[in-house]
This record gives sequence, C-alpha cells and structure tokens, in this order.
Amino acid sequence: MLRRINFKNILWLFLSIMIVAADQLSKFFIVSNMQLGDSIKIIDGFLYITHTRNTGAAWGIFGEHTEYLAIFSVVATIALIVLLLYIKRAFGAFSLALIIGGAVGNAIDRIRLGWVVDFIDAYIFGYDFPAFNVADSAITVGVFLLIIYMLFIHREMSP
Repeated sequence: MLRRINFKNILWLFLSIMIVAADQLSKFFIVSNMQLGDSIKIIDGFLYITHTRNTGAAWGIFGEHTEYLAIFSVVATIALIVLLLYIKRAFGAFSLALIIGGAVGNAIDRIRLGWVVDFIDAYIFGYDFPAFNVADSAITVGVFLLIIYMLFIHREMSP
C-alpha cells in the first residue's frame, strides 16, 4: 500500500535548518577565537570548551576516512528527508529533524574542512568523554527519540 506524503512535515525541516545554523555558528566562534587544543574550564573536572578536530565518526572511529563519512552523511540525509515526508506523527518527525540537522552540520565540516570541529569536552564519572559539538548532540537526542518512537509510539499506529 502506497502511503501519502505528509506535507506538514516539511515544516520540520526549519528545525533542521536552525540546528545547522546553531552548529555552524558555534563552530565558527570556536575556530575564530581558539587555537587548536586550547581549552576553557566551564565546570572544573566536568565541562570544558576545547577546540579539537575529528577526522572520523563518533569516538574517532573510521578516522582518516572523512570522504566516505561525507558521502554517507549526504546519502543518509536524503533518505531521512524522504522518511520525514511520510512519517505520520509529529514526535517521529521531530526526531528525524534533529538527526537531519546534525547530519548536515557535520557533513558541511567534512566537505569544507576535511574534519569535524568538536569543542564540548565532558568528564563523566571520571571518564574523559570524546569531545562533541551541537550537531552530535542533535543526532544523539534525535536517535534516542526515534528509538522511543519506533518502540512505543509507532506500534500504536499499526493495524
């Protein structure tokens, strides 16, 4: 059965655009005002702003393969936009919009710079969590919400 496009979901792409803007502006601020490796203490022992580069994906996996990650980001973004057009619930559309915005934000860095600018450096229970950025945060929250949607909300829509 062919489903209808939900044109109202196109409005969710404005959230994606806002995430891309916030991500790129924050990265521009970091690159313009900090040298690579510089760090500013926000909360001692917990949160720092540290200018770093990541040529890989999460936790640096696939390092030095930025071109493949850029291609994957573009293809995944197109697939997620198509999915966004067909999803029925706002909760699902919201989660996809977060992921799309984050994917585009990091793809811009990979294509333009050859790496992703990361700057949020957190120590959680003594573990130095890998540095991340606004786009990474949007992707993480979006994936978490999408899992909730798929496990609990989408099921109630099934016949």
